[in-house]
Formats: sequence, C-alpha cells, structure tokens
Amino acid sequence: MTFMPFICLAIGVALSIRPLPEHLLKAVDWIINAALIALMLTIGMNIGINDSVMLNLPIIGLNCVVISLSAIIFSVLLVYLVEKTLLPLSDLQNKLLEDKMSVSQEVDIQQEEEKKTSHLVWIMPVCIIAGVLAGFFLLEESFSAYLDYSLYGSLILLYTGVGISLGTNRKVFRYVKILGFKILYISLAIFLGSLIGGLLSGMVLGLPLHVSVLSAGGMSYYSITGAYMTQTYGIEIGTYGFMVNVMREFFTVVFLPVLIKISKGSPIAGGAAGNMDTMLVPVTKFIGPELGLVALITGVLLTFFVPFELPVLAAILGL
Repeated sequence: MTFMPFICLAIGVALSIRPLPEHLLKAVDWIINAALIALMLTIGMNIGINDSVMLNLPIIGLNCVVISLSAIIFSVLLVYLVEKTLLPLSDLQNKLLEDKMSVSQEVDIQQEEEKKTSHLVWIMPVCIIAGVLAGFFLLEESFSAYLDYSLYGSLILLYTGVGISLGTNRKVFRYVKILGFKILYISLAIFLGSLIGGLLSGMVLGLPLHVSVLSAGGMSYYSITGAYMTQTYGIEIGTYGFMVNVMREFFTVVFLPVLIKISKGSPIAGGAAGNMDTMLVPVTKFIGPELGLVALITGVLLTFFVPFELPVLAAILGL
C-alpha cells in the first residue's frame, strides 16, 4: 500500500505525457467517475457493516466537525499572513487583469458549473447513504473481505486517474512560472494550516494524532483520504478521513460570504485541494476569474501533493 499511490500516479502521468485524444479523456473521466462511485459505496458499506462505527457515528461526526473547522481556520490564518507579508493577492489580481489572464483560459467555468452541479453534489452523498444502508441491513460482517478488494481496486483507478488529470493539466504548472514562485506560498500555507488545525483539534479532542492530522491533511480530497485511511487503519479511522474532508467543502461553501470579507485568499484557503474541481466554481464566484486562476493552481498543486503526503505523514506519526 505504501508504494501503490506513487506507482499509479507515475503511470497516470506517463500515459498523459503526450496529449490524449478527446474521446480517450472522456473515457478516462467515465472510468474515474465509476471508480469514485464504487469507492463511495464501498466506504458506505464498510461503515454500515461495522457495528462499532455505527454506534459511535454521532461522536465521530462531532469530532469531524471540530477537525474540519480547525483545518479551515488555521489555513485561512496562515494564508492571510502570506497575503499581508509575501504575496498581496489584490496586487496580483490587478496584474492578472492587466495581462488578461483568468481561470477561463484553463477551464470552461460554465461547463464546469453544470458538471459539478448535476453530478458530484448529489451522487456522492447518495452513494454513501446507500452504502451505509446496504451494509447495515443487507450484508454480513464476513462480506468485509470483498469490500477490501473493492476499496483497493477503486484506489488504483483513482490514483491513476489523478496522474492522468495532472498530466493533462500541466499547463497550470507553467502559470506558476509566469506568476512567480511566491504563488507556492499559498499552497504551503494551506497545507501547514491544515496540519496545525488537525494537530490542535486532535489534542483537544483526545484523539490519536494520526487520526486528526491525516484527516485534516487531506485538505478536502475526501475520496483519496478516506480510502487511504480506511485501507491503512480500518474503517473507523477511515470514516474520519472521509467525513472531515466532505465537511471541509461543505463549511467552505457555507462560509464563503464570511471568508471573502477576511481576505481575497481566505476562500482559496478553505477550498484547498477541492479548488481543482468541486470548489473551483463557488470560490471563483467570490474571488473573481483572475484569482480563480490562483485557486486552480493551488488546487492542482495540493491535489498532486495529497497522495504523496498521506503515506509520509502515516510513517512519521507511526501506525
């Protein structure tokens, strides 16, 4: 499991070194969506089949709320400090406006909005709930061995898909050079803020640090984080990885009107890795299409980073 993410990511990037035809990209997108649905169903069934997790679900849910909010708060705080000291985003926005650079050059925002609204917003929760109900009412605990195979297979497809997606979005990395490498400070601040939030909330809640820090370190990448933590630590801890990062996206959307009043970078800090896909549209609506490009760059960098970061954190914090 330790090397699998790296191998699959490398394969995905290698497959997309040469631009893939549009029909192949669409086929890859369908495969990734199918793997994501299978993963959500599997996580749901793993939760439903486990009596201990079901009994503790209210407590787990409350802990996840605290961890998620802490990760957002400290990410926002560190990004705010970066804005005030190293990278004023208002100045950068003016520069991008003058150079006529915006997120629209990289993605079709209207198409992205239609896609995310019609699919991920409702499919993922429905799959989780359906999985929980199926696991609780229909499946025996002995079925968990088959769920492990489903989990592992889904992860292989998702990691490979992430690699392909990163390869096809490599133009974003050129924007880092154009805008200056100070843009990396935003991603670093979000990462460190998430870890600090996970560390402190774990200490307050009395949770093992690998639970709170890894789940916060997922930075809204709920599918990979939940699956990795389930595969590594079991379903109860994996539930934290999933719920914390789903809640991060939910709370970010809810608090966007407040976050934008704090600073330009605060919505970006909340969205974290989700700025590559599900969070890009709502965040861009508040910060503008110019800084939407910054959000996209941040999301791509963090999405690339999370699969590498989780195994390293797991090794550091110990099993």
